[in-house]
This record gives sequence, C-alpha cells and structure tokens, in this order.
Amino acid sequence: MTRITMTVDGVNYTDDVENRTLLVQYLREQLGKTGTVVGCDTTNCGACTVHLDGRSVKSCTVLAVQADGHEVRTVEGLATDGELAPIQQAFHDCHALQCGFCTPGMMMQSLDLLAENPDPTDEEIREGLEGNMCRCTGYQNIVKAVRQAAGTGAQS
Repeated sequence: MTRITMTVDGVNYTDDVENRTLLVQYLREQLGKTGTVVGCDTTNCGACTVHLDGRSVKSCTVLAVQADGHEVRTVEGLATDGELAPIQQAFHDCHALQCGFCTPGMMMQSLDLLAENPDPTDEEIREGLEGNMCRCTGYQNIVKAVRQAAGTGAQS
C-alpha cells in the first residue's frame, strides 16, 4: 500500500492505495465520484476523462499513485453552489446527450479543448473530441453545445 494525497474537486484527500489502483477506480470506489465512468479500460472511449492539474486525462490509464500531490477535477466538480457550469448548461440546452454515458468525459474534454481554443470551428471541435466516443448522438448536438459553451467563456 502507498499513501497518496491529492485534491479532488477542491477537497484534500489522503488515502492508502494499492500501487496498481487506477485513478478511475480510486475516484469511484474510494471517493464515491461515480460521475467519472468506466467505459473501455483501454483509453478508446474517453468516458473516464478528468482533469489532472488542469489538463484532460483518461483516468483508466493513470495510476492513483501518479496523481499523488496533484489536483484532480471531475464532472462533479464543475457545478458551483448548485448551479450548472456553462458546459453542463450547454449540454442540457442543446440536448447533447442521449444515454448520458459519455457525457461526463465529453464535458471534461470539451473544457480542455476550450482552454486551448476559446473559439473553435465545428471542425476543430470534432477534432478536439476525437478521443471521446458517443454511440448515441451522432455528435451534432455535442458540437452545438461546445460552440454554445465557447460563447459563455466555459473554458475557465
């Protein structure tokens, strides 16, 4: 067991974990952050995307010990005082989800995209979300939501 300390959604945690524990497992099983979902375990789907020190990572291929001393932000850390974050509101307004399984990862990757490119074209949005899969929507409303969020300064 290894003792780790990290900040997750603004709260400091110190826990003992097995060295092989994935960040997604730690978030879900030890911290109860079930908004970060397990999709493929192979980095193909992006459903487990979180931010590690402000950059998106697929938490199914990051060990919890690698996040020791770092800051993690999950989809649950987006809303403030019960109000949806602009990216969350945009996904809601634009009907950018159907089953919702990919939505947390899509939102987290969208925020990373918008941080790098605050005013992306549709093509740049599609390219920026390339590592995140949705089997339901056809992506059009997801692109629309990211475009809407870009207009609200959602990258912060």
